[in-house]
Order: sequence, then C-alpha cells, then structure tokens
Amino acid sequence: TLFSASTVRRLLANNTSSSSNFLHFARRHLSSTTPVSNFDKLGCIGLGLMGHGIAQTAAMAAAKDNIHSSIIAFESDQKFLDSGRDRIQKSVDKLVSKEKLTSSQADALMGKITFTTDRDALNDTDLIVEAIIENMDLKKQLYSDLGQQCKPETVFASNTSSLSITQMAEASGRPDKFVGIHFFNPVQIMKLVEVIKTEYTDPTVFDNTVKWVDQIGKVAVKCGDTPGFIVNRLLVPNLIQAMLMLERGDATTHDIDISMQLGAGNPMGPLHLADYVGLDTCLFIMQGWVTDFPEE
Repeated sequence: TLFSASTVRRLLANNTSSSSNFLHFARRHLSSTTPVSNFDKLGCIGLGLMGHGIAQTAAMAAAKDNIHSSIIAFESDQKFLDSGRDRIQKSVDKLVSKEKLTSSQADALMGKITFTTDRDALNDTDLIVEAIIENMDLKKQLYSDLGQQCKPETVFASNTSSLSITQMAEASGRPDKFVGIHFFNPVQIMKLVEVIKTEYTDPTVFDNTVKWVDQIGKVAVKCGDTPGFIVNRLLVPNLIQAMLMLERGDATTHDIDISMQLGAGNPMGPLHLADYVGLDTCLFIMQGWVTDFPEE
C-alpha cells in the first residue's frame, strides 16, 4: 500500500520509531538524486499515433539544434516498431517532397533515432516519454519496471490525456521525477503541450521539462494533476453537451456546428471536432471521469 505525500511528510517530521521504519519507503519514493539539468538522451515508449509524432518532433529539434545526442524509440513488438518507423519515415519524406526539409536534413533526423525492442536500451536515458495505450494497470506496471531498471536520475513523463499522473508517479518509485507531458494530435503540427505536476514533483524537474518542451518547438502550459488537465477538462463536456442537444432534437448537426463556428469563432463545430478527436476517445474519457468522480 502506498502512502500519500502528506503522510510521508508527517512521518518524516516525527522523531519516532514509525519514521525510522518508514525511511526505506521514503528513500524509494522521494529520491535524493539531483535532477539532470538537460535531457541529453531521450527515450520514447510507444510509436503509435502519438508516440511516433513525439519521437519525430524531438528528432527534428535534435538534428537542428543538437538538444539530444540520441533518441531511443522503443516498442516491445517488432511489428509495432516497424510500423512506427514507417510512419516517421513517410512523414519525413512528405516534408522533403514539400521542400520543407532537405534530404540531408531528413537523413540527420532519422539518424538521431535508434529503433529497438530492447527495453534495456532505455536504462541510461535522461527523460522517457511514454505514449502507450490508455490503460492504467499497464502503465503502472511499466513504470514500476522502469523505476527499477533506469538510472536514478531518469525523469518519467506520461503522454496520457486523462489518467491520473499521481497514480503512475507513485507506481514508479520516483514520484519526484515524474510529470505529465500531454501532446495533441497531430503532434508534428499542434503547438500546445500541457505539462502536469503532482504534489510530489520536484520543482527543478518540472522547470526542466517545461524548458524541454520549448526546446522542441512547442508551447508549454502548466497544470496540476486535475482530471482532463486544461484542454480536455474544458473541451470534452462541451462536446458532450453538443451530442445531448442533437440527441434531444434541439438542433441539427449542421446548425450546432455552424453556430459555434460563426457565433463563437471556433474553427470547427463541436460535433465535427468530436469525430476528429474520436468518439471512442471521448467515451473513454467520460467513462473514466464518471467512474472516478461520480459526484461531479
């Protein structure tokens, strides 16, 4: 059973046998290692829809400004690794065909990435960005394993759009070196990145993560570990209200969408956007909120 951060602080403040017995836990969960000042070696776990875009974006910045000596792109299954590599290659080739990259720049970008199914290759990375399936049990197990195998200084970051950063941080065994880094789809185009901290997060780790987001050409916004963070907390209920209006027969799909485009200045209407985001994604987020926060 894991203790809350407030319990950790209380036990450590008391000069009792309980606090002495607690030191092993405290050492495991509130690491004393000094955070690295920059993230020279980057790890990316998961090369699906979001993960391949994160790896490509970081590699482009690394090739241009040398912010990373290398990027380790990991998938446990060779099939998914090959698929992720192909996605990145096709995206880079498209940039070359549009003359937004030269062939040499494209080669330099791809050369920054090492594709592997060997998880031990992540052991000496400075920052790991995880973008696997949105399943809390899988993520907790992954971070528990990574916490034991990676060097003590490695910072972990989850790209989850709706799951609790705190729960994953506790599972990692190094919650002070754990943040959320929520990119938006498509990663290569969307500028915004939400950087999420928990009550455990070391301020230096958080500041370094915000700086890294800026270094890869994105705009960071800071947020606490609240359900949905900033964007989804505001956006998803809006999308659901549009669906309810349609379900009740209050207005048509066209009229709902055009109203928010012309009346609120949105680039696309809420029902169009819900399709773009993915109705399965909207459902997943709402189911999670209803389960975890039934009173809200």
